[in-house]
Amino acid sequence: MSKRSIFEDVSGEKSEAPEIATGVLDQGRRGARGAIRGWLMFLFALVVAMIVVGGLTRLTDSGLSITEWRPVTGAVPPLSEADWQAEFEKYKQIDQWRIENQWMQLADFKQIYWWEWGHRQLGRVMGLIWAIGFFGFLSAGKIPTGWAGRLALPGLLGGVQGGIGWWMVASGVTQGEGMTAVASYRLAVHLGLAFVILGFLAWFILQLGRPERELMQARRAKEVKIFGLSTGLLHFAFLQILLGALVAGIDAGRSYTDWPLMGGQVIPPDPLLLEPVWKNFFENPGLVQFVHRVFGYLLLAFGLVVWLRGRASAHRATRFAFNLVMAVLSLQIVLGILTVLYAAPWQAAILHQLAAVLLWTVILRARFLAGYPISTSIKDH
Repeated sequence: MSKRSIFEDVSGEKSEAPEIATGVLDQGRRGARGAIRGWLMFLFALVVAMIVVGGLTRLTDSGLSITEWRPVTGAVPPLSEADWQAEFEKYKQIDQWRIENQWMQLADFKQIYWWEWGHRQLGRVMGLIWAIGFFGFLSAGKIPTGWAGRLALPGLLGGVQGGIGWWMVASGVTQGEGMTAVASYRLAVHLGLAFVILGFLAWFILQLGRPERELMQARRAKEVKIFGLSTGLLHFAFLQILLGALVAGIDAGRSYTDWPLMGGQVIPPDPLLLEPVWKNFFENPGLVQFVHRVFGYLLLAFGLVVWLRGRASAHRATRFAFNLVMAVLSLQIVLGILTVLYAAPWQAAILHQLAAVLLWTVILRARFLAGYPISTSIKDH
Protein backbone atom coordinates (compact mmCIF):
# COMPACT_ATOMS: atom_id res chain seq x y z
CA MET A 1 0.00 0.00 0.00
CA SER A 2 1.57 3.26 -1.13
CA LYS A 3 1.89 6.16 1.17
CA ARG A 4 -0.59 8.99 0.69
CA SER A 5 0.19 12.62 1.01
CA ILE A 6 -1.63 14.19 3.88
CA PHE A 7 -2.86 16.78 1.34
CA GLU A 8 -4.31 14.17 -1.06
CA ASP A 9 -8.10 13.95 -1.51
CA VAL A 10 -9.09 10.65 0.15
CA SER A 11 -12.04 10.24 -2.22
CA GLY A 12 -9.63 9.32 -4.93
CA GLU A 13 -10.83 12.09 -7.20
CA LYS A 14 -8.58 14.92 -8.14
CA SER A 15 -9.85 18.16 -6.73
CA GLU A 16 -9.72 21.38 -8.64
CA ALA A 17 -8.58 24.53 -6.93
CA PRO A 18 -11.54 26.88 -6.43
CA GLU A 19 -11.56 29.98 -8.55
CA ILE A 20 -10.71 33.09 -6.60
CA ALA A 21 -13.20 35.85 -7.23
CA THR A 22 -11.47 39.11 -8.04
CA GLY A 23 -12.83 42.58 -8.21
CA VAL A 24 -15.78 41.71 -5.97
CA LEU A 25 -16.04 45.34 -4.85
CA ASP A 26 -16.20 46.63 -8.40
CA GLN A 27 -18.60 43.88 -9.50
CA GLY A 28 -21.04 44.85 -6.79
CA ARG A 29 -20.77 48.57 -7.40
CA ARG A 30 -19.89 48.87 -11.07
CA GLY A 31 -23.26 49.27 -12.78
CA ALA A 32 -23.11 50.93 -16.18
CA ARG A 33 -20.30 53.30 -15.15
CA GLY A 34 -19.13 54.01 -18.69
CA ALA A 35 -22.61 54.70 -20.08
CA ILE A 36 -23.57 56.84 -17.09
CA ARG A 37 -20.34 58.79 -17.44
CA GLY A 38 -21.11 59.48 -21.11
CA TRP A 39 -24.62 60.64 -20.18
CA LEU A 40 -23.20 63.00 -17.53
CA MET A 41 -20.66 64.37 -20.03
CA PHE A 42 -23.51 65.18 -22.41
CA LEU A 43 -25.36 66.95 -19.59
CA PHE A 44 -22.16 68.84 -18.76
CA ALA A 45 -21.93 70.06 -22.37
CA LEU A 46 -25.58 71.15 -22.25
CA VAL A 47 -25.00 73.16 -19.07
CA VAL A 48 -22.01 74.89 -20.68
CA ALA A 49 -24.19 75.68 -23.72
CA MET A 50 -26.88 76.96 -21.35
CA ILE A 51 -24.41 79.33 -19.70
CA VAL A 52 -23.26 80.65 -23.10
CA VAL A 53 -26.80 81.09 -24.43
CA GLY A 54 -27.80 82.74 -21.15
CA GLY A 55 -24.88 85.13 -21.49
CA LEU A 56 -25.85 86.03 -25.06
CA THR A 57 -29.47 86.46 -23.98
CA ARG A 58 -28.33 88.99 -21.41
CA LEU A 59 -25.92 90.75 -23.78
CA THR A 60 -28.69 91.19 -26.38
CA ASP A 61 -31.10 92.47 -23.69
CA SER A 62 -33.49 89.66 -24.58
CA GLY A 63 -34.20 88.22 -21.14
CA LEU A 64 -37.45 90.13 -20.54
CA SER A 65 -39.04 89.44 -23.91
CA ILE A 66 -41.17 86.59 -22.52
CA THR A 67 -43.20 88.04 -19.68
CA GLU A 68 -44.81 84.83 -18.40
CA TRP A 69 -43.53 81.60 -16.92
CA ARG A 70 -45.13 78.64 -18.65
CA PRO A 71 -42.84 75.65 -18.07
CA VAL A 72 -44.91 73.28 -20.26
CA THR A 73 -47.03 75.28 -22.74
CA GLY A 74 -44.22 77.80 -23.21
CA ALA A 75 -42.31 75.17 -25.17
CA VAL A 76 -44.50 76.05 -28.17
CA PRO A 77 -43.52 79.44 -29.66
CA PRO A 78 -46.02 81.77 -31.38
CA LEU A 79 -47.23 80.05 -34.56
CA SER A 80 -49.26 82.78 -36.22
CA GLU A 81 -49.06 86.50 -36.78
CA ALA A 82 -51.85 86.97 -34.25
CA ASP A 83 -49.89 84.96 -31.67
CA TRP A 84 -46.80 87.08 -32.28
CA GLN A 85 -48.76 90.28 -31.95
CA ALA A 86 -50.27 89.07 -28.66
CA GLU A 87 -46.80 88.36 -27.25
CA PHE A 88 -45.57 91.75 -28.43
CA GLU A 89 -48.49 93.47 -26.70
CA LYS A 90 -47.58 91.74 -23.42
CA TYR A 91 -44.02 92.98 -23.78
CA LYS A 92 -45.25 96.52 -24.39
CA GLN A 93 -46.78 96.56 -20.90
CA ILE A 94 -43.45 96.35 -19.06
CA ASP A 95 -41.03 99.14 -18.17
CA GLN A 96 -38.21 97.93 -20.43
CA TRP A 97 -40.28 98.60 -23.56
CA ARG A 98 -41.75 101.84 -22.20
CA ILE A 99 -38.37 103.32 -21.18
CA GLU A 100 -35.88 101.83 -23.64
CA ASN A 101 -37.50 100.00 -26.55
CA GLN A 102 -40.44 101.98 -27.86
CA TRP A 103 -38.61 102.09 -31.18
CA MET A 104 -39.13 98.35 -31.62
CA GLN A 105 -41.27 96.91 -34.37
CA LEU A 106 -42.59 93.35 -34.39
CA ALA A 107 -39.57 92.12 -36.36
CA ASP A 108 -37.21 93.55 -33.74
CA PHE A 109 -39.23 91.93 -30.96
CA LYS A 110 -39.01 88.55 -32.65
CA GLN A 111 -35.22 88.68 -32.51
CA ILE A 112 -35.05 89.13 -28.75
CA TYR A 113 -37.94 86.71 -28.22
CA TRP A 114 -36.08 83.87 -29.96
CA TRP A 115 -33.03 84.35 -27.73
CA GLU A 116 -35.06 84.01 -24.54
CA TRP A 117 -37.19 81.20 -25.93
CA GLY A 118 -34.06 79.32 -26.99
CA HIS A 119 -32.58 79.73 -23.52
CA ARG A 120 -35.69 78.35 -21.86
CA GLN A 121 -36.06 75.59 -24.44
CA LEU A 122 -32.50 74.44 -23.83
CA GLY A 123 -33.39 74.15 -20.14
CA ARG A 124 -36.37 71.95 -21.01
CA VAL A 125 -34.22 69.74 -23.23
CA MET A 126 -31.65 69.40 -20.47
CA GLY A 127 -34.33 68.36 -17.98
CA LEU A 128 -35.67 65.80 -20.45
CA ILE A 129 -32.21 64.33 -21.11
CA TRP A 130 -31.61 64.02 -17.37
CA ALA A 131 -34.99 62.34 -16.77
CA ILE A 132 -34.60 59.85 -19.64
CA GLY A 133 -31.11 58.91 -18.50
CA PHE A 134 -31.79 58.73 -14.77
CA PHE A 135 -35.03 56.76 -14.89
CA GLY A 136 -33.72 54.61 -17.73
CA PHE A 137 -30.64 53.52 -15.78
CA LEU A 138 -32.70 53.17 -12.60
CA SER A 139 -35.34 50.91 -14.17
CA ALA A 140 -32.63 48.78 -15.81
CA GLY A 141 -30.83 48.37 -12.48
CA LYS A 142 -27.64 49.81 -13.95
CA ILE A 143 -26.94 52.52 -11.39
CA PRO A 144 -23.89 51.61 -9.26
CA THR A 145 -24.42 51.06 -5.54
CA GLY A 146 -24.64 54.37 -3.70
CA TRP A 147 -25.02 56.46 -6.84
CA ALA A 148 -28.80 56.90 -7.12
CA GLY A 149 -28.88 59.95 -4.85
CA ARG A 150 -25.88 61.53 -6.54
CA LEU A 151 -27.36 61.09 -10.02
CA ALA A 152 -30.71 62.48 -8.86
CA LEU A 153 -29.05 65.67 -7.59
CA PRO A 154 -28.44 67.41 -10.97
CA GLY A 155 -32.08 66.89 -11.90
CA LEU A 156 -33.34 68.28 -8.59
CA LEU A 157 -31.02 71.28 -8.82
CA GLY A 158 -32.10 71.78 -12.43
CA GLY A 159 -35.73 72.05 -11.29
CA VAL A 160 -34.75 74.60 -8.67
CA GLN A 161 -32.79 76.46 -11.34
CA GLY A 162 -35.90 76.80 -13.48
CA GLY A 163 -37.75 78.44 -10.58
CA ILE A 164 -34.82 80.75 -9.85
CA GLY A 165 -34.70 81.68 -13.53
CA TRP A 166 -38.27 82.93 -13.38
CA TRP A 167 -37.61 84.63 -10.01
CA MET A 168 -34.80 86.49 -11.79
CA VAL A 169 -36.89 87.45 -14.83
CA ALA A 170 -39.82 88.54 -12.64
CA SER A 171 -37.61 91.21 -11.06
CA GLY A 172 -37.44 92.97 -14.42
CA VAL A 173 -40.99 92.33 -15.66
CA THR A 174 -42.41 95.38 -13.92
CA GLN A 175 -44.89 98.12 -14.68
CA GLY A 176 -44.31 101.63 -13.39
CA GLU A 177 -41.29 100.72 -11.23
CA GLY A 178 -38.63 101.87 -13.70
CA MET A 179 -36.90 98.48 -13.96
CA THR A 180 -35.36 97.86 -17.37
CA ALA A 181 -33.28 94.79 -16.46
CA VAL A 182 -33.31 91.93 -13.98
CA ALA A 183 -31.93 92.44 -10.47
CA SER A 184 -28.18 91.83 -10.57
CA TYR A 185 -28.12 89.81 -7.34
CA ARG A 186 -30.79 87.47 -8.75
CA LEU A 187 -28.70 87.06 -11.88
CA ALA A 188 -25.74 86.15 -9.64
CA VAL A 189 -27.80 83.48 -7.85
CA HIS A 190 -28.97 82.08 -11.21
CA LEU A 191 -25.45 81.91 -12.63
CA GLY A 192 -24.01 80.63 -9.35
CA LEU A 193 -26.40 77.67 -9.28
CA ALA A 194 -25.47 76.85 -12.89
CA PHE A 195 -21.84 76.58 -11.79
CA VAL A 196 -22.82 74.44 -8.80
CA ILE A 197 -24.62 72.01 -11.13
CA LEU A 198 -21.62 72.07 -13.45
CA GLY A 199 -19.33 71.31 -10.50
CA PHE A 200 -21.31 68.28 -9.36
CA LEU A 201 -21.41 66.92 -12.92
CA ALA A 202 -17.65 67.38 -13.35
CA TRP A 203 -16.91 65.69 -10.00
CA PHE A 204 -19.13 62.71 -10.79
CA ILE A 205 -17.55 62.37 -14.25
CA LEU A 206 -14.10 62.29 -12.67
CA GLN A 207 -15.17 59.68 -10.11
CA LEU A 208 -16.75 57.44 -12.72
CA GLY A 209 -13.63 57.65 -14.87
CA ARG A 210 -11.76 55.31 -12.49
CA PRO A 211 -12.78 51.97 -10.90
CA GLU A 212 -14.16 52.09 -7.37
CA ARG A 213 -11.34 49.89 -6.10
CA GLU A 214 -8.73 52.23 -7.52
CA LEU A 215 -10.40 55.27 -5.97
CA MET A 216 -10.42 53.65 -2.53
CA GLN A 217 -6.73 52.86 -2.82
CA ALA A 218 -5.89 56.35 -4.14
CA ARG A 219 -7.74 58.02 -1.28
CA ARG A 220 -5.19 56.60 1.15
CA ALA A 221 -2.53 58.71 -0.57
CA LYS A 222 -4.60 61.91 -0.39
CA GLU A 223 -2.44 65.05 -0.23
CA VAL A 224 -4.40 66.80 2.49
CA LYS A 225 -2.72 70.21 2.38
CA ILE A 226 -2.96 70.55 -1.40
CA PHE A 227 -6.55 69.29 -1.34
CA GLY A 228 -7.46 71.92 1.27
CA LEU A 229 -5.78 74.73 -0.66
CA SER A 230 -7.49 73.73 -3.90
CA THR A 231 -10.83 73.67 -2.05
CA GLY A 232 -10.16 77.23 -0.93
CA LEU A 233 -9.25 78.24 -4.49
CA LEU A 234 -12.47 76.67 -5.76
CA HIS A 235 -14.54 78.71 -3.31
CA PHE A 236 -12.59 81.88 -4.14
CA ALA A 237 -13.15 81.37 -7.87
CA PHE A 238 -16.86 80.83 -7.21
CA LEU A 239 -17.06 84.12 -5.32
CA GLN A 240 -15.36 85.89 -8.22
CA ILE A 241 -17.85 84.35 -10.66
CA LEU A 242 -20.71 85.75 -8.55
CA LEU A 243 -19.05 89.18 -8.54
CA GLY A 244 -18.71 88.93 -12.31
CA ALA A 245 -22.45 88.31 -12.55
CA LEU A 246 -23.07 91.51 -10.54
CA VAL A 247 -20.88 93.36 -13.03
CA ALA A 248 -22.76 91.87 -15.96
CA GLY A 249 -26.16 92.55 -14.41
CA ILE A 250 -25.71 96.33 -14.48
CA ASP A 251 -23.26 96.54 -17.42
CA ALA A 252 -20.61 97.79 -15.00
CA GLY A 253 -17.87 96.48 -17.29
CA ARG A 254 -18.52 99.45 -19.58
CA SER A 255 -18.43 102.10 -16.85
CA TYR A 256 -14.63 102.47 -16.71
CA THR A 257 -12.50 101.32 -19.64
CA ASP A 258 -9.03 102.24 -18.40
CA TRP A 259 -6.65 99.91 -16.57
CA PRO A 260 -5.04 99.57 -14.06
CA LEU A 261 -6.64 102.84 -12.85
CA MET A 262 -10.35 103.67 -12.96
CA GLY A 263 -11.15 107.14 -14.22
CA GLY A 264 -7.51 108.04 -13.67
CA GLN A 265 -7.50 107.07 -10.00
CA VAL A 266 -7.16 103.92 -7.88
CA ILE A 267 -10.68 104.04 -6.43
CA PRO A 268 -13.36 105.23 -8.85
CA PRO A 269 -15.16 108.52 -8.13
CA ASP A 270 -18.20 108.49 -5.83
CA PRO A 271 -17.97 104.83 -4.74
CA LEU A 272 -20.63 105.34 -2.04
CA LEU A 273 -22.93 107.69 -3.91
CA LEU A 274 -26.15 105.71 -3.44
CA GLU A 275 -28.28 105.51 -0.30
CA PRO A 276 -28.43 103.29 1.65
CA VAL A 277 -24.73 102.45 1.45
CA TRP A 278 -25.19 98.72 0.80
CA LYS A 279 -26.90 99.45 -2.55
CA ASN A 280 -23.57 100.68 -3.94
CA PHE A 281 -22.20 97.12 -3.83
CA PHE A 282 -24.99 95.99 -6.17
CA GLU A 283 -25.99 99.05 -8.20
CA ASN A 284 -23.04 101.48 -8.34
CA PRO A 285 -21.22 100.51 -11.57
CA GLY A 286 -17.88 102.00 -10.51
CA LEU A 287 -17.78 100.27 -7.14
CA VAL A 288 -19.08 96.95 -8.50
CA GLN A 289 -16.38 96.88 -11.18
CA PHE A 290 -13.73 97.96 -8.64
CA VAL A 291 -14.64 95.11 -6.27
CA HIS A 292 -14.52 92.63 -9.15
CA ARG A 293 -11.06 93.89 -10.14
CA VAL A 294 -9.68 93.74 -6.59
CA PHE A 295 -10.95 90.21 -6.05
CA GLY A 296 -9.40 89.26 -9.39
CA TYR A 297 -5.99 90.39 -8.13
CA LEU A 298 -6.49 88.54 -4.84
CA LEU A 299 -7.58 85.41 -6.71
CA LEU A 300 -4.41 85.56 -8.80
CA ALA A 301 -2.26 85.97 -5.69
CA PHE A 302 -3.92 83.05 -3.90
CA GLY A 303 -3.74 81.02 -7.11
CA LEU A 304 0.03 81.50 -7.14
CA VAL A 305 0.27 80.17 -3.58
CA VAL A 306 -1.83 77.13 -4.46
CA TRP A 307 0.16 76.53 -7.65
CA LEU A 308 3.48 76.63 -5.84
CA ARG A 309 2.19 74.08 -3.35
CA GLY A 310 0.57 71.96 -6.04
CA ARG A 311 3.68 71.73 -8.19
CA ALA A 312 5.47 70.23 -5.18
CA SER A 313 3.12 67.24 -5.27
CA ALA A 314 4.65 63.77 -5.28
CA HIS A 315 2.48 62.82 -8.27
CA ARG A 316 3.18 63.95 -11.81
CA ALA A 317 -0.50 64.09 -12.90
CA THR A 318 -1.32 66.32 -9.92
CA ARG A 319 1.58 68.65 -10.68
CA PHE A 320 0.44 68.99 -14.29
CA ALA A 321 -3.15 69.65 -13.16
CA PHE A 322 -2.03 72.60 -11.02
CA ASN A 323 0.17 73.92 -13.84
CA LEU A 324 -2.95 73.92 -16.00
CA VAL A 325 -4.90 75.80 -13.31
CA MET A 326 -2.24 78.51 -13.25
CA ALA A 327 -2.23 78.78 -17.04
CA VAL A 328 -6.02 79.12 -17.28
CA LEU A 329 -6.13 81.57 -14.36
CA SER A 330 -3.54 83.75 -16.10
CA LEU A 331 -5.55 83.59 -19.34
CA GLN A 332 -8.70 84.60 -17.49
CA ILE A 333 -6.99 87.64 -15.94
CA VAL A 334 -5.81 88.76 -19.39
CA LEU A 335 -9.28 88.27 -20.88
CA GLY A 336 -10.79 90.27 -18.02
CA ILE A 337 -8.44 93.18 -18.67
CA LEU A 338 -9.13 93.10 -22.42
CA THR A 339 -12.87 92.99 -21.79
CA VAL A 340 -12.58 96.19 -19.75
CA LEU A 341 -10.28 97.97 -22.21
CA TYR A 342 -12.63 97.28 -25.13
CA ALA A 343 -15.78 98.22 -23.14
CA ALA A 344 -17.08 94.65 -22.91
CA PRO A 345 -18.04 93.78 -26.51
CA TRP A 346 -20.12 90.60 -26.62
CA GLN A 347 -17.30 88.54 -28.13
CA ALA A 348 -14.90 89.40 -25.31
CA ALA A 349 -17.59 89.02 -22.65
CA ILE A 350 -18.53 85.52 -23.83
CA LEU A 351 -14.88 84.45 -24.02
CA HIS A 352 -14.41 85.74 -20.48
CA GLN A 353 -17.43 83.72 -19.34
CA LEU A 354 -16.23 80.58 -21.13
CA ALA A 355 -12.82 80.95 -19.53
CA ALA A 356 -14.57 81.06 -16.14
CA VAL A 357 -16.18 77.70 -16.97
CA LEU A 358 -12.78 76.31 -17.98
CA LEU A 359 -11.11 77.65 -14.84
CA TRP A 360 -13.84 76.19 -12.63
CA THR A 361 -13.40 72.80 -14.31
CA VAL A 362 -9.60 72.63 -14.13
CA ILE A 363 -9.62 73.66 -10.46
CA LEU A 364 -12.10 70.85 -9.76
CA ARG A 365 -9.87 68.39 -11.62
CA ALA A 366 -6.75 69.49 -9.73
CA ARG A 367 -8.63 69.17 -6.45
CA PHE A 368 -9.81 65.69 -7.45
CA LEU A 369 -6.28 64.56 -8.25
CA ALA A 370 -5.05 65.93 -4.92
CA GLY A 371 -7.73 63.85 -3.21
CA TYR A 372 -7.33 60.77 -5.40
CA PRO A 373 -3.73 60.86 -6.69
CA ILE A 374 -2.65 58.74 -9.65
CA SER A 375 0.40 56.80 -8.53
CA THR A 376 3.41 56.79 -10.81
CA SER A 377 6.61 54.79 -10.75
CA ILE A 378 9.90 56.32 -9.65
CA LYS A 379 11.15 56.52 -13.23
CA ASP A 380 8.17 58.67 -14.19
CA HIS A 381 9.13 61.47 -11.77
